[in-house]
Amino acid sequence: MSSGNGTRRNVQQQHLSSMLVASDPETQAEVRGIFSKVKAYVRPPSGEWNIPDPNVALRHPAEEHRHLQELKASLNAVKNQLSDKNIQVWHQHTNFTNRAGKVIAAVRSAANAEICTQAWCKFYEILGTFKLIPEEALQNCELNSVHLCEAPGAFITALNQYVKTNESTRYCDWSWVANTLNPYHEANGGSTTIVDDRLIANTLPWWFFGSDNTGNIMIQKHLLDMQVFVSNMRRVDLVTADGSFDCQENPDEQEALVASLHYCEAVAALLLLSPGGSFVLKMFTLYEHSSVCLLFLLNCCFHSVSVFKPATSKAGNSEVYVVCLNYDGKEAVRPLLSKLIRSYGPQLADREALLPSSLIPESFLKQHEEVCSYFHSLQVGTITENLRLFGGMTTEQRQRLEHVRDCVAQEYLHRFQVSFLPRSRWISRHSVSPACCSVSSGRPLGQKKQIGSFNERREFQTLSWRQRIERSCHGPWIQRHCTEDSGTGCVLEGPLSTCHIESWYVVSGAALPAVRNSPFCEGGLLNHLNEALVDTAVDWTFVSSCDSCRPASPASILCQAAGVCVLRASAAGNKKKRRCLVFGSGTSWDPRENQAEDVTVTFCAEPPFPRGGCNLLHDGEPLYQQQLLASLIFSLQSLSSGDVLLLPVFSALTRVTAAIVLCLHVCFCSVSYRCPPPTRAVGTVLVCAGFCPEAAAQMLPVLIDVQSCMRGLLGGDEDAGKTQPCGGEQQVLQFVPMEELLTAGLTEFLWSMNSEIIRQKLHLLMQS
Repeated sequence: MSSGNGTRRNVQQQHLSSMLVASDPETQAEVRGIFSKVKAYVRPPSGEWNIPDPNVALRHPAEEHRHLQELKASLNAVKNQLSDKNIQVWHQHTNFTNRAGKVIAAVRSAANAEICTQAWCKFYEILGTFKLIPEEALQNCELNSVHLCEAPGAFITALNQYVKTNESTRYCDWSWVANTLNPYHEANGGSTTIVDDRLIANTLPWWFFGSDNTGNIMIQKHLLDMQVFVSNMRRVDLVTADGSFDCQENPDEQEALVASLHYCEAVAALLLLSPGGSFVLKMFTLYEHSSVCLLFLLNCCFHSVSVFKPATSKAGNSEVYVVCLNYDGKEAVRPLLSKLIRSYGPQLADREALLPSSLIPESFLKQHEEVCSYFHSLQVGTITENLRLFGGMTTEQRQRLEHVRDCVAQEYLHRFQVSFLPRSRWISRHSVSPACCSVSSGRPLGQKKQIGSFNERREFQTLSWRQRIERSCHGPWIQRHCTEDSGTGCVLEGPLSTCHIESWYVVSGAALPAVRNSPFCEGGLLNHLNEALVDTAVDWTFVSSCDSCRPASPASILCQAAGVCVLRASAAGNKKKRRCLVFGSGTSWDPRENQAEDVTVTFCAEPPFPRGGCNLLHDGEPLYQQQLLASLIFSLQSLSSGDVLLLPVFSALTRVTAAIVLCLHVCFCSVSYRCPPPTRAVGTVLVCAGFCPEAAAQMLPVLIDVQSCMRGLLGGDEDAGKTQPCGGEQQVLQFVPMEELLTAGLTEFLWSMNSEIIRQKLHLLMQS
């Protein structure tokens, strides 16, 4: 293998040499320029760039810098020419004009890189351009890194590739931890949370999500807790921060919108880094006073600060990376750092300015304006060229672009010595595990895709939620009427024997204000439902069923369950009559149909569906979860071998309710769902056949402990007639590890079931 890889690299280098020789001087200069988009600040020898006095920090209003604001206005005027462009057509065009557009494919082919994305290529380029790894780490053969706002994890996998293939670092003992908005936390919204969890799902112990489990680095307690989380590291050599928000609906103010996040990332780095450490911070334009102050502070704390635009960062966007080397250490900045930590939070850059303009040295401001002017000219030049070429390219222009793109890809491989890394040396060596496969096969791996032009998207937001659904890709499906056989083809065959019940543990955190995100359904559907619920205060217990929809009949459900029982019993030679425990009112099921051959039906009070002002919580309401868990525990204590359970659920969007479905999967030979159920206008009924008491006996002590935790957090109130108010202090968020919830069969089952439930709810709301 190694000799083959060496041969491949030699061939690539020979191809590169011949290509560069064949290139004209103009092309060679262009290629060199693409890899040289960097501006460094230079500290004046007079020593006037000093860490600010904390007594004057955060006490003055923000100010505007005339020249910088002129650059901002000029850039926005150019960007506004894109407002009528269809974003998909425009992206297709700019992908072709992107000189570095072939780098990712070249790296994938040459390097076998893990999570080889544009972010991977950008960070590998930064590693190859700057001496990010401190000398002390190299001397001690020990490297420790912290990665903020890191999902999906491409910076980590790029660093892994660099460390393991670079001659100076391959013998380093490397440790890392990372933070990001938790893709599994139901309250994290889709516009800020990256759901691509290919790395996270297989490396969860290395990810820090904080005491409330959200992963929000802009919470002061998280910052301090993270300091404890990394305290086992002898020193922290490198911090990266790649955070941003989705600003595509207000691109003119991207810099201001993300300013507080950048401040929080910088404060976290100043707190965590050891002397001599390095910091890489993604920023955008640097025109606002908040950016001026932040860049000045970083220049006062690090020996070297550069603003870098990687070749692999699309030239038409505002993205730049601030690369800070050789940290003075937090002792030098401690008084100011303490004040910043006291003011830490999502409004850190929104209230008062870090410093008044009068305390920003003129020598710094002049350099900063030069930096901004340089990157402004690069971005404006790229957008202007793209607009010019959008009207049409000649054959000669296309051929030259293709040639430059080939040269840039080969230059990247050669310049940064990209080497092959076998899968066995990846971070997530089991990247073909069920957890990873279930996620990548079903969930969209990234932010929501934009469609149409900017002007069209703005107009779309003015429509009612009904009109938006009608125009969406889900519209025709949502408006179709339900049929009786919905869900019959989706079955969890059990009992599941691969669970490690002894390792289950409770995760609690701040009570959910809403369920905005779920790993167990399509995000677009959930967004549609939440938008509809915001505009329609719905109590589902009073929503009428659709006359044209055909819910599953009690007889068909009982026959389905009885059929499974008879089949299993016959195979085992057991003719004992089975019991079917139904959570629901006997009067809701037609008395003439509530018996099936070989099955005796008994009824029990079902968990009351969430109601009142908590519609956006879905199955995340704490009291509902407690009552659903109580129903599960009662069932496992009451049923005998081979018995049947019919359990209605409102949905299974949260980790708690998904875990309850997993418990049923462990304890029954078969779990399916019928949607819509015969007794409710909303939700579904889980049809669980073939009870296995041995599995239930193992699980019951764990579930009783979870129930005790829930009771404690709810204050012991078990009165089903009272609804727990939304927004309580704490809530059980999870009791089964995500690695087990993300197994392929369960994820597919929940995805299918939740899609049907959400479709049913939207269908009823559209009909009303």
